[in-house]
Amino acid sequence: MNTIVVLRVQLLLISFLCFSCGSTNQFIQKDQGKRIDEFVRSLIQKRGLNMNLGMKIVSLVNGKTLYELNSEKLMIPASNIKLFTAAASLHYFNKEYLFKTAILEKGNNIILVGGGDAELSLAIIDSLSNLVSKRTSQVDTLFIDKGLFDDLHYGEGWMWDEGSEKYSAPISALTLNNNCIDFEYSPNQLGFPAKINIFPDTKYVTVENRSLTVTDTINFKKLKIERDWIGQTNNYLITGEILDWSEKDTIKKNIAEPGLFTGTVFKENLEFYGTTVNELSIGDNIPYDDTVLVHYSNPLYTQLEDMMHNSENLTSESLLKYIGITDSTKGTWENGIHKVKMYLFDEVSIDTSALRIADGSGLSRYNLLTADQIVRLLVHMHGEDNGNTFVETLPHGNESDSRLEGRLFEAQDKIYAKTGSISGVSCLSGYAFSSTQGPLAFSIMINGFVGSIKPYRDFQDEVCNWLVKN
Repeated sequence: MNTIVVLRVQLLLISFLCFSCGSTNQFIQKDQGKRIDEFVRSLIQKRGLNMNLGMKIVSLVNGKTLYELNSEKLMIPASNIKLFTAAASLHYFNKEYLFKTAILEKGNNIILVGGGDAELSLAIIDSLSNLVSKRTSQVDTLFIDKGLFDDLHYGEGWMWDEGSEKYSAPISALTLNNNCIDFEYSPNQLGFPAKINIFPDTKYVTVENRSLTVTDTINFKKLKIERDWIGQTNNYLITGEILDWSEKDTIKKNIAEPGLFTGTVFKENLEFYGTTVNELSIGDNIPYDDTVLVHYSNPLYTQLEDMMHNSENLTSESLLKYIGITDSTKGTWENGIHKVKMYLFDEVSIDTSALRIADGSGLSRYNLLTADQIVRLLVHMHGEDNGNTFVETLPHGNESDSRLEGRLFEAQDKIYAKTGSISGVSCLSGYAFSSTQGPLAFSIMINGFVGSIKPYRDFQDEVCNWLVKN
């Protein structure tokens, strides 16, 4: 965890203690709710916003509600549902919990076993391949075991046309490189296709490059890279144009069948290091004689930090399925959601019959939460033993390399919050530190708008900036 972030969170908590020791009248103003309401309504009118709005703001000093508007109205939360996934993960697992990817041996066969690590990288799989190749020069069959999770790769309520974007990569217990291909592209000579390099450089995919390097923007067609997602193949088509003065750039596109993808790359790496692999096969719970290698992931809390800062859907969905694993059942969305609801009902005292959870990332439009339910969770986590860890996973205002970069300039580290956005939805929920009210838990849920999301994000930012100053 970044030391500066930890220090800022600790200072926030120290400030909370200072506020809680003083007289309530020093910081809780009787008309605060009215002042917030006047500000919110004037801001909506000034900006001419047409939206469905649900809000709630609660003091973390005394638990009093300072303001609420449509706080019990069910709305689509988008990635704000990751707050629930993260909290449940910290409840069921230690923050230092590690996910393991194992390489097992059965005779002259090798078994690659996925353990739900959503952050398995190309560098790690390359290192594992190198180590295995030093042990054996020939493998009869390389078995791929992705049986920790079920074979349903896409969540309920995910849009059918999400296509090949990184954010909708398929979910599997055996994951590599975010279940994506990295396309590095740069201009070529005029009239020639763009230069393309792919990582990993694997025969698992085919690439047809119909792009063109041009010198001006007249009738310019933006470069596009699309996978044949309708046919569920790993054939990619590159079209459009690239300017001859463009800088090198990289874009990620998802793949189909992530377990087979990981196994294929592992096989190719073994062969690169001199090990012959006769056959690649998919298996499940294959008997083995010996454990060759085990790779342990980064601790859970670092995965949560990446998930919350960059809104990583793959991580959140993998965690949800992992939560659902029992001695007798695989990780499924159904089982994971059941366990999350158990946690919310038993520990947070949220009526789970009054909400709907369809996935762990918020990509599904079937998710329905209220601002009140989100704030209840935030208040609960603030008082938990792992509350500090939970807050530390959240980005603060204008934090670099996060979804809040370029937002909340005025508030800076007085706001720690999770964003959430899909078409027609923008949510922001988290913690604020008010100069007069002390620490607050808040949720601002916006649904039902068309056009650019920016005016609605600006609205959220202005509300947050007002909160920290008042």
